[in-house]
Amino acid sequence: MIVKDNQRGRENAARVIANGGVIAFRTDTFYGLGVDPLNQKAVNAIRELKGREEAKPILLLISDVSEVARFIASPSALFKAVAIHHWPGPITLVGVACPQLPEELTAGTGTIGVRLPNDENVRTLVRACGGALTATSANLSGSPPARTAKDAEKYFPRGLGLIIDSGEVSATQPSTVLDLSGKPRLIRAGIVTREDLERTLGPYSLTGPKPVR
Repeated sequence: MIVKDNQRGRENAARVIANGGVIAFRTDTFYGLGVDPLNQKAVNAIRELKGREEAKPILLLISDVSEVARFIASPSALFKAVAIHHWPGPITLVGVACPQLPEELTAGTGTIGVRLPNDENVRTLVRACGGALTATSANLSGSPPARTAKDAEKYFPRGLGLIIDSGEVSATQPSTVLDLSGKPRLIRAGIVTREDLERTLGPYSLTGPKPVR
C-alpha cells in the first residue's frame, strides 16, 4: 500500500516498524527499505526480499546525532570531527559496532555505518519510527535503485507493510561511505567527493577507490 508522506502516513509507518514489518521510503538519496535495526527477524526479511548476499552489512539512517551512541561503540575523535563537518548530509560513516547489535545487521564485520540525512522530512519519519531505520536501497540486488514509490512497488509487489510516497528523488548519486573504524578508508564514492573528504581529514591519509580519469 502506498500512502502520502504526512503525519498519518508516518504514524502508520511507525506501527508497521513496531510490529516488525518492512517499509519503503525516500531517503536523502534514493528509496530505501526500512526496518527496526535491532529486530533480527525484520533485518532477515530485508535480506530475503532483496536476495542480498549475507556478507554485506546494512547501513542505517538516524534521526539525531544522539542516536550514534546506540550503534557506534566509543566513536573516535576523528569520527566526531567528520560528523560535525559533514552531517547532516549524504555521507555514511562506519565505526566499530556496539556489541549488542545483531550479526544480521553487521554481517559479522564488527562495524556499522550510520548517516544523519540532510532532509527534515526524512529525519521526522525516522524519529517517528524509533530514531533509526535500515536504509538499504529499495531494489533487488544488482538492479537500479528505486527513484519513486511506484518503482519500489514494482520491485516488491509483496513483502512490504507500507510504502511512503515522498515524490521522485532528485539525487543522481548514492551517499558516500567512509570507514572510520580504523584508518580512514573510502568504501564508496558518492555525493561527498574524495577531495572534500581529504580536505576534512587533513593530515590523515585516505585509502580506497580513486576516481577514474
